[in-house]
Amino acid sequence: MGIRDASSNDRIVRHGPYPELTWPGILVGWVLGSLITVSIGYASLILGFSIEGSELAAILGWGILRGMLRRTSIVENNINQTLASAVNGASAGMMFSIPALFILSDRLRMPSLIEFDRSLMVLACITGGIIGLAFVIPLRKQMIDFDRLAYPGGIAVATILKSPGAGIRKAMLLLSGGALSAAAHFATIHFLGDHAEWEAGKQWGWPSYLNITFFLSMMTVGVGFLSGKGGFWFGAGGFVCYWVLAPLVAFAGQPDASLSDAIRLNAKEVPDLLRVGLFRPVGIGMLIGAALGGIVAAFPLIRSAFHALHEARSQGGKRAGQDELPVTLLYGAIGVGTLAMIGIVMASVDDLSWPRATLMVLLGTLWIWVAGVIVSECLGRTNWSPLSGMTLIGVTIVILVARKAVPDPSAIVASVILGAAICVAIAQAGDMMLDLKSGYLIGAVPRRQQIAQLLGAWLGPIIVMFLVFALHEKYTLGSEKLPAPQGAALAGMIEGILGANVPAYRYVAGAGLGAMLASSGLGGIGVLIGLGFYMPFSTVLTYTIGCIARVGIDRWKGPRFSEEVGIPFASGLIVGEALIGVGSALVQIF
Repeated sequence: MGIRDASSNDRIVRHGPYPELTWPGILVGWVLGSLITVSIGYASLILGFSIEGSELAAILGWGILRGMLRRTSIVENNINQTLASAVNGASAGMMFSIPALFILSDRLRMPSLIEFDRSLMVLACITGGIIGLAFVIPLRKQMIDFDRLAYPGGIAVATILKSPGAGIRKAMLLLSGGALSAAAHFATIHFLGDHAEWEAGKQWGWPSYLNITFFLSMMTVGVGFLSGKGGFWFGAGGFVCYWVLAPLVAFAGQPDASLSDAIRLNAKEVPDLLRVGLFRPVGIGMLIGAALGGIVAAFPLIRSAFHALHEARSQGGKRAGQDELPVTLLYGAIGVGTLAMIGIVMASVDDLSWPRATLMVLLGTLWIWVAGVIVSECLGRTNWSPLSGMTLIGVTIVILVARKAVPDPSAIVASVILGAAICVAIAQAGDMMLDLKSGYLIGAVPRRQQIAQLLGAWLGPIIVMFLVFALHEKYTLGSEKLPAPQGAALAGMIEGILGANVPAYRYVAGAGLGAMLASSGLGGIGVLIGLGFYMPFSTVLTYTIGCIARVGIDRWKGPRFSEEVGIPFASGLIVGEALIGVGSALVQIF
């Protein structure tokens, strides 16, 4: 109910609580979450890292809730973005893990690896997400109310939520960027093919090993713009490979005869030979070493996280209230989820005994608890998440247990299914704390946000599973079009554990470099440089254009212009191209 205020042009003044956990907010969250999951999941398979979806959801949420439905509640839009980002939580968790099965199936010639039960994989990821949320929700009061961790990503989302008018303008910019990107990618696919490149160096007469080739992708430019100057570390990896190491290899020679002959002949395939034979295995090693080294480097944050956990437990009785979901409900969800995971892992392969499955799941659940606390603390203090490193450790733990009891194909399938669940759980835990920080800043009710997160956790795994198979059918995971770098790193680690034929000395060298970079104190630098080594240089060059554009606009027009105009438009570049790429795959399938 409301009354009219004659002094304000008959504006309706509403009384009572703002609409918050409403069906419009929930439905819009599901729709936007599906859109963002498809877009960011597709981009992560190309570039190797994921993007937080909360800001996208908040911007588009104002465009729909306020611009189209004439709804003005800030906390209702907060429910929308909480639910949408929960749906998107599966994009990083599953895109970092499941592609390893497709890559290993080809490398190890084990076709059975991609014949896993899709419904069990989806159920495992949904269950893992719920377990991760149940572990992290009791930490809210300690980490946000009492420790007052910054959570920079949460602050950014709260700023958007507090600016509904600006949110509508940003939504229009995002849609404009999406339309431009979609049109450009459609034309590129139609006239040039799926992975179109411009070989500028060849036209300019540069040596082939310098590989001056641009990937014709506006999405890649958009991701570079969002990354800004921090993204130059990604570019640095590629530039070191092709502008430093490649010339050195060309002049000094290479022990691998095929590389040496190609370089001496200055053949067209030199860049690919160098990347596949040298740079890519070193890059995978750097990803693994940097991910693990980042965890070691974050030890002070880890210690702080467990201190927060201890405080939350010791003060639980005094600080308990009506703001949270009941602790007994959360503990019950952990218990039921653990039992369900045991059944899922046993059903995923034929020859796994229940004691072995129980041990794997108990270790995995314990790691969800530990890793969820660590990731929440890291995000709270630095806005950096060691998600890939946590997944690598989790899969290593469970595959070492599984391998002693079942053949290698069964061990791989069971371990990756459990690893995907672990990765989704950790991603959901970190996302929940970011969203709770946003809610804290705008006066939202935590219990309602927690319900919204649970309402979104089931949808993402279904979308991503469908997306994975659709994209593999069209482009093949692990190919030039969809290299899936994080999945390749996981596949490389599994190969090493199984003793497969891998260039161990290159992996080890890369891991050492990655660990050294991780100890530099610059969060995520080792992973970014490792990705620069792994990725085709054409992608690196195009990505760097976006980074340069962001730095240039920041200096020319100011950071505020980038935030108000550039970031929404760049986000649209990601969404538009991703939808065309996924749509192209679906057209071929159906």
